[in-house]
Amino acid sequence: MSPRCSLVVNGKPVRVATGDTPLDSALPRNVAAGRDGLIQDSQLEVRHQDALPRLRNTSRARPRLGDGAATRPGPAPSPLAVLRTVKRAGTLLSATPLSGAVMEVVVTVSRSLDVAPGQAVEVGFAGLPARPYCPTQRIDGNTELNELVFHLRRDVGALGPALGEAVLPGHVVRIKGPAGGTPYRPGPGRLILVSAETGFAPIWAIARAARHLEIAREMVVVAGAADADDLYMRPGLDWLRGTGVQQITLAASRDRRGRADVRHGPVTAHLPSLRGSDTVHVAGPPDIVRAVERLCDSVGAVCAALPFLPSRSRARSLVTPGDTGAQFGL
Repeated sequence: MSPRCSLVVNGKPVRVATGDTPLDSALPRNVAAGRDGLIQDSQLEVRHQDALPRLRNTSRARPRLGDGAATRPGPAPSPLAVLRTVKRAGTLLSATPLSGAVMEVVVTVSRSLDVAPGQAVEVGFAGLPARPYCPTQRIDGNTELNELVFHLRRDVGALGPALGEAVLPGHVVRIKGPAGGTPYRPGPGRLILVSAETGFAPIWAIARAARHLEIAREMVVVAGAADADDLYMRPGLDWLRGTGVQQITLAASRDRRGRADVRHGPVTAHLPSLRGSDTVHVAGPPDIVRAVERLCDSVGAVCAALPFLPSRSRARSLVTPGDTGAQFGL
């Protein structure tokens, strides 16, 4: 039997791996699979790791903020309702600069939280609005079981500028999750990981998990930033090279200043030739994510998209799995 096949869902072809369940096939492809096993169409909405992931709607009928909810049909059942959402109390342990603009923020939690690589959690620092962030690994990989690590920009949102000022080690943090995401799953074909800016956070978590679970699987990593000074991920990339990953590319649009290991331009200019058997995870600003999605669509490759936006518009639409009208996305 061929390792890959096609389904037609609501008039659209969907490439899947034989043996996948409807849920496994649907989640990375912007298609929601209900708990009854039927594949349903869903409406994709997009929102930046400083990391603010935008979760996707599971129904075209979901009311928008400001609409009269009583006059609109209710949302379809969430495909993530089977996931258990839990709460944890936490404390800010450290906020360490990774570059001039990026901080590595480590939060210790009362008990470990089961979050798959590529998923998000809702994080509330006391006195600041709660927002979804993508847990990752410390950049050196030495993360404890009771730690949640985030990559945040100093210049984005309310939290970034507050780090080191109003928000110091010992600050109280509330965690709720998992809050959706496009989690990594082992599978056939190449695994291509693409990140721009702090989109490297979930990509780093996925890359480490894949090297532990699928050491023989071919992996390609492309990481970029607008400014070469913000290419903070070199220690992580060195670890990947040490495990046998040979295809690693760094890219920046400006201020390369003689860095021989940095290519010029956006990450989309340095992707390998895609194949229909590839699985691509991409995280970063929406324009980068959309461009990679289009390239994947052109060859039939699976694309798990993790778009980030810097604004908090429509923040109330970011809900956790299990809630009525829960959404899915990074």
